[in-house]
Amino acid sequence: MSITRFGEYITQLFKKFMPDAFVFALVLTIITFFSAWYFTDTSFIAIISSWYKGFWLLLEFGMQMVLMLVTGYSIALTPQVKKIFSKLSKFISTPRQVYIFIIVVGMILSLVSWGWMVITAVLARELAPRVKNVNYPFLIACVYFSGVIWVCGLSSTIPLLLNTQNNYLIEAGILSNTISTGFTLGSILNVIVLIVMVMGSVIIFPFFAPNGPELADLLINKDEKQELSIKEEAERMNLEVKALSDRMNNSFWLQFAIVLIGLIYIVYYFSTQGFDLNLNIMIFIFIILGLLLHKTPMRYGIAMKRSSSNISGILFQYPFYAGIMGIMIYTGLGESIGSWMASVATVQTYPIFAYLSGAVINFAIPSAGGEFAVIGPSIINAVTEIGAGLPQQEITEMVSRASLAVAYGESLTNLLQPFFLLIVLPVMGIGIRIQARDVLGYLLIPFTLFFILIGLLVTFAPL
Repeated sequence: MSITRFGEYITQLFKKFMPDAFVFALVLTIITFFSAWYFTDTSFIAIISSWYKGFWLLLEFGMQMVLMLVTGYSIALTPQVKKIFSKLSKFISTPRQVYIFIIVVGMILSLVSWGWMVITAVLARELAPRVKNVNYPFLIACVYFSGVIWVCGLSSTIPLLLNTQNNYLIEAGILSNTISTGFTLGSILNVIVLIVMVMGSVIIFPFFAPNGPELADLLINKDEKQELSIKEEAERMNLEVKALSDRMNNSFWLQFAIVLIGLIYIVYYFSTQGFDLNLNIMIFIFIILGLLLHKTPMRYGIAMKRSSSNISGILFQYPFYAGIMGIMIYTGLGESIGSWMASVATVQTYPIFAYLSGAVINFAIPSAGGEFAVIGPSIINAVTEIGAGLPQQEITEMVSRASLAVAYGESLTNLLQPFFLLIVLPVMGIGIRIQARDVLGYLLIPFTLFFILIGLLVTFAPL
């Protein structure tokens, strides 16, 4: 059996047995609930209370994700961006070129910030109908995979946390000082992992790319009339007679005044904060850029309405994942798992145990920062005990390696669960029949290969 046919076979199995993303969250809730009941001394009602308390942990994050999606996608709806996509499609003429291009561009964007996976999704959505024979579910898998590399880049949560003054690990006495990103993001290990991920994915994905449904084959309403342009729809909203309200609705100068204020703040922000790309400033940049490109309030409002048409998954599913986080955090289940794995580690095996800890707990806490807050202290304490008597430099290197191991494990297992796929599907799934099960099957082979390979690098590669 060829690797392409094997990949298609795995995908068919996923379609048969992998439920909808919401069902996945519900099943994971039950598993986490009974795990907490069995492995901790927490009472039944206390576990339920932890679940409820956790329900609201991701409200800010969920709103940030919604805004990232709609503001990012609204930019893609501008005529200027559509012209860029048209020019790109002239140089990309085969499905294999599309897959490679999306993976490479997606990885570059994700190295800047993991939130820029939205831009990759927008680009893929626009390229798909312009190139014949592109397997659309497989293309979504390429987009999703490209986001894994964020853990090696500028927005990698755990390395940035370790280098933050007075972080909670220092305040708790677990670390005596910050750990420079030279030990983590700038390490030989991280550079090797980055190169392996980029080169490996460019080779592997096109190699087993299957034939399959194109975007046009998945459309729910194939006979739907062509949608009006945003400019045309805005013009149809005007009254038949001249009115002050219409002049304000279509005022370029009113919107430009807001854009100017926003641009001044963006310049001020980066001049005072440095290249600190967090979700809030990224969303703000997307908003200001969208206002500038759409020119008038009416056009921007229409673009935002169209961009918001498919965000229900985030709105109602994120609270359930947050509830799972609540059980892991408030019952002590996550800390218990991390402590157990750390307790059996040795000088030779601590990297792989940290790696597995990050991978396993990510299913219940799909957030690098949240997960490290739960298991990080136990792992760092264990590594410090294992390295007792060694020079401080070596202990710092051991803590850095263990922290990177947690980060890599956490990032890779995102490929097997649909939490962050909910960022991609609202953009790439508009108007079509698509579910997580149609995509995740294509990621099992890459996950298996890279999970083994990165595990070996974490354990044996130089730091």
